[in-house]
Amino acid sequence: MPRILSACLVALFVLPGFVLPGAARADEAAAWAALRMGGHVALMRHADAPGYADPPGFKLGDCATQRNLSERGRADARAVGDRLKRAGIAFGSLLTSPWCRCVDTARLLGLGTAKLAPTFGNIVILRDQVEVLTQGGRAVIGSWEGPSNLLVVTHGANIAALTGGANPTSGEIVVVAGSAGGKVREVGRIPLPNS
Repeated sequence: MPRILSACLVALFVLPGFVLPGAARADEAAAWAALRMGGHVALMRHADAPGYADPPGFKLGDCATQRNLSERGRADARAVGDRLKRAGIAFGSLLTSPWCRCVDTARLLGLGTAKLAPTFGNIVILRDQVEVLTQGGRAVIGSWEGPSNLLVVTHGANIAALTGGANPTSGEIVVVAGSAGGKVREVGRIPLPNS
């Protein structure tokens, strides 16, 4: 009997991993459907920038002092932009964190000119401002009405704080819907092309 129980527990905890790809596809399908409908917000984590945080003494206005996109990150940003254009997704506005890796990701997407949005600044570095920045981000998301979508290029930790979800991978898009009350609901995720 204990072996049967063990086998059942293994099936409950291990086999869902085999179901995950189908769930991920459904999650991605929901994200694409929301963007096609319009009126949603796409939160994109900047593309690949090796390392963690920024070097000591970095300056926000000086990209040479920051952690920046790798060649892979630059290629990924272009690929994401191409994929969104091919899908015919319309963005009424494009916002970005002031960090260079986000600004560069937004530029390389080729979807239009991005506006700097300090409320989406890096909360890992700005630890003392997490609550204020997160509330500001939720307010931006909650006020977006469309009819097109809003694209925000920011940091993984910011997206996790805004959604209450997991930190997305580099270049991943988390599609959300907001409300005036500050609630942010995750609709789905779009992984990097070919990931």
